[in-house]
Amino acid sequence: MRTTDLSELAAFDAVARHKSFRRAGEERGVTASAVSHAVSNLEARIGLRLLNRTTRSVSLTDAGTMLLARLSPAFVDIGSAMDGLNQFRDTPFGKVRINAPSSIAPFVLGQVIGPLIAANPNLEIEVVTTDRLVDIAEEGFDAGIRLGESLRDGMTAVRINPRLRFSVVGSPGYFKTRPMPRVPADLRDHVCIQNLYPTGVRYAWAFEKDGREVEYQPTGPFASDDHALIVQAALSDVGLGYVWEARAAREIADGRLIRCLEPWCAPDDWLYLYYPTRKYISAGLRAVIEAMRA
Repeated sequence: MRTTDLSELAAFDAVARHKSFRRAGEERGVTASAVSHAVSNLEARIGLRLLNRTTRSVSLTDAGTMLLARLSPAFVDIGSAMDGLNQFRDTPFGKVRINAPSSIAPFVLGQVIGPLIAANPNLEIEVVTTDRLVDIAEEGFDAGIRLGESLRDGMTAVRINPRLRFSVVGSPGYFKTRPMPRVPADLRDHVCIQNLYPTGVRYAWAFEKDGREVEYQPTGPFASDDHALIVQAALSDVGLGYVWEARAAREIADGRLIRCLEPWCAPDDWLYLYYPTRKYISAGLRAVIEAMRA
């Protein structure tokens, strides 16, 4: 088989997995048009259509489905064989793509990236942040970072540092006209900044004390899925915010925000680095896991 044939098969494999020429191009480091051209060349060579294309979607034909089923294990084996060459290098070589929530990525990865790259100069780390739930296998990531409650079946999960905790915060200006809440029920008399999932669904504030768990659904004139923006809104006296404590640490330390309901704030949550359960872990991903393992 010629090298161009293998490249075309790899392009088809990427498009078939992502159902997107753009995402396939991002994974392979080329343009979407280059991927489309490679797949078209492959279809012309074999005389069969492998993909159904519309302006909005990509789907597999029956022939494409059969080819993907045979190709995927082969590319896994090729990847494993190439990764096996790392045993002859001093440090791992290659790219590791990680998906992490925007709201916590700086606190989880900020102190890790520098030492990790310094110890593994041949390693390339690519981090894409978003607070929406991502199917890391479908979107071409090697691993993701999430709270344990949002992990899916078929994934191997490793606890990582740091543990993160939610806090309720308000500005001194806000508290000039309102008393400090002492128990979650007091929040009924307060203006609260509502928290959104990226889907737009509002989620409740969770509290726990002496084994008793309480949820409160906040109300107020402002809602966001961005913790940095919630902090800014709290600083502007909009209302009480419910954010990762680390996100507001500087503002709390200098007195611009005040923590409240501390005895009720739930214990720190474990974060996990997770990846698809499969036959092998690349040397690069293994280096990332060891750097972040709790």
